[in-house]
Order: sequence, then structure tokens, then C-alpha cells
Amino acid sequence: MSRSRSAAAPAASALPAPGALQARIESFARLERVHAGSLIISVFGDAVLPRGARLWLGSLIQLLEPLGINERLVRTAVYRLVQDGWLVNQACGRRTDYMLTAAGRARFEEASRQIYAARAPRWDLHWRLLLVTGALSPRDRERLRRSLFWQGYGELPGGIFVHPSADVGATFEALQADGLGERRADLLPLRAERLPLRGTAPDRDLVRQAWNLEALAGEYAIFVARYAPLVTELEAHGPPAPAPAFLGRTLLIHDWRRLLLRDPQLPEELLPRDWPGERARHVCRRLYRLLLAPAEQHLDERLHLADGHVPGAANWLWQRFESLEDECSLGAPRLA
Repeated sequence: MSRSRSAAAPAASALPAPGALQARIESFARLERVHAGSLIISVFGDAVLPRGARLWLGSLIQLLEPLGINERLVRTAVYRLVQDGWLVNQACGRRTDYMLTAAGRARFEEASRQIYAARAPRWDLHWRLLLVTGALSPRDRERLRRSLFWQGYGELPGGIFVHPSADVGATFEALQADGLGERRADLLPLRAERLPLRGTAPDRDLVRQAWNLEALAGEYAIFVARYAPLVTELEAHGPPAPAPAFLGRTLLIHDWRRLLLRDPQLPEELLPRDWPGERARHVCRRLYRLLLAPAEQHLDERLHLADGHVPGAANWLWQRFESLEDECSLGAPRLA
């Protein structure tokens, strides 16, 4: 569900926030159209999952209001997420909690391993291939192509989709969630290894055919230009107040998640020189860690269950974007 500018909530300018962070919040709140369902998915995966994967609908409405998402849009988007199998509701008196379904939680946990990784995954030198063996209608073929595109797959001539590291089981679960479960019987999953034979086409030729890396590099450059000034500002002046910290963290992860959905996470040796993806990951990692603690303070105050209980955050939240070799730089986890 999208909202028009006329449906926007009051501007977020009253929030105490540094200039660049406040500008980002206000810029989003002024957008003519926003996919509310996608933003709610980002909030559930980033903020709600570590606190038990459920919250009162009223809390969700309050959390999103400063971003221009009004109550009607939240209710409509949540209803559609229930219909799509992401969420389930549970009444508690006159109030209602919404929580992730088992399938929704599994998809979030799988995506989190990529979203919050401190560095891009290493390549095992094998390609994952999906061959279309069935006769698909033009409509179904386009729906399949779009679903796989949003999972980072590239397309080769002849009905072949390719990815360097995808979990193919998770790919089919995502197709099921996108209403393409019946197409499973039309796809042949394969794992391929390049043979070291002289005079044959290099892997880079496959990459050029399957992905538009120039467009993706441009999106990463926009991400860096948008969020690097926030890192500079917060490192110079200290963390913002809890409310804008939460809003900034939400927008950061929303934009980062949507970028990674289109990124096949190619190994360094197959990427162009000066690839902006790693710079973007560094910016996202640093800014997230700067915003995390004050944002959690806001959630302590605003994220409630229908019975009034305030669920605490799981300890593993504080290890997001931390490499295995690092000690957590965010301090000791706060227990509920």
C-alpha cells in the first residue's frame, strides 16, 4: 500500500536531530509515494524480531507516524501482510498483537545473515543455476523473473537464472511467498563449477550478460552520498536523541535491505575496480552502530505488546555488523 503526500502525517521537524539526519527523515516524510508494506517489513526484521517478533498494532502506528505513514495506511498494509503469510494477529482484549509467522520469521532470519554481515560472503567458486524447463505463460515468466531479480539472480539467454551463492532452498521459499509455489515444478536447480580449460570464456563474460552492474553501482553511490554525511556528523557531534535515532536506523536498513535484494554479492575478482558496494557496506555498518543504542532507548519507550508488556531486545542484536574477530564495540548488552 502506497500513500500520497496529502495523506502524510505532520512533518518530523519537531524531532531533535542533527541536520543531516533530520534532513533525511524529512525527505522521506515528504515523498509522494511510499510502499508502506515494504517499510513495515523492514521494521519487523530490524526492530521487532529481536524483541520476540511481535508488537501491538498501536505501537507500530506510533513508530511510523513521524515518517508520514498514517494509521489507515499501516492498517491496510498490515492486513495485506497477513494475507500474504508474513504476519498473523492475536487479540488481547480490545487490542491486537501482530507477530511473524514461522515462514516469515525464517525468511527474516535468512535475510539477516546477509543484511547485517560485516563483510560480503566468500565465494565457493560454484554457480547456482535455475533452468526453466516448463512452458510458462508470458505473465508467469515475468512474475518469476521479477521475483528472482529481487533475490539477486541474473538472467542468461535460454531461460537460465544464475547466482553465485544463493541458498536455493530459501529461493524456493521466497517464490512460494510470492505466490509462485506452483512454478517449482518448472525449475531445475543445478550447481555448476567452471572447468579450468584454456581458451574458454571467463566468468566475467557471464557476469556482463546476467547483471547490469552499472545500474547497481549507481544505486550504491546514491546510498553512500545519502548516508556518509550522517556518519561524519554523528562522529563529530555524538549520538542523536532516541526518536530520530530510531527513524534514521529504520530508513538506513530499509534502503540497505532493498539494495541487497538486487545485489548478487559477486566475489571481488568478478567486480569492476573501485566497486562502491563495499564502501556502502562500511557506511551502513558504521552508521548502524552509531544509531543502535539510542534507537533501542526509543523502542524501550514505544514498543509495547497489547497487554502493555515491553519486550526486551535479545543479546544477539548487539552483534549485528560485528565480524567474528571483533569484540562488540557497542558495550555490554542491556538485559530486559
